[in-house]
Amino acid sequence: MQFKQLEVWKRSARLTAEVYKVRNNIKDFGYRDQLTRSLLSIPSNITEGEDRESIKECMRYLNIAKGSSAEAITQLYIGLEASMIDKTQGMKWIKEVEEINKMLGGLLKSKRQKLDK
Repeated sequence: MQFKQLEVWKRSARLTAEVYKVRNNIKDFGYRDQLTRSLLSIPSNITEGEDRESIKECMRYLNIAKGSSAEAITQLYIGLEASMIDKTQGMKWIKEVEEINKMLGGLLKSKRQKLDK
């Protein structure tokens, strides 16, 4: 279970828990559900990928996590525009998800280099 050592997993799990703590303040159930699902998908897919036997399988799940991070950024921007989430908090979350997305890109690049060897 080496995923627990990955900073990207730690940060994405921490962010997901943080959003879960305040999600009941969001009145729109559909939006709230979609936001939390996209965020929850990030650490979940990192975990699943890192537990796979092959690098190709791992990369598949990391790509899903990266896609979920992009989805979460979109959900957060929509929440800001629709005044469903606090602007200061939302911008902080967007910045964190953008960093997570970059970290996933770096992890994927590292895996790709191992695969090419």
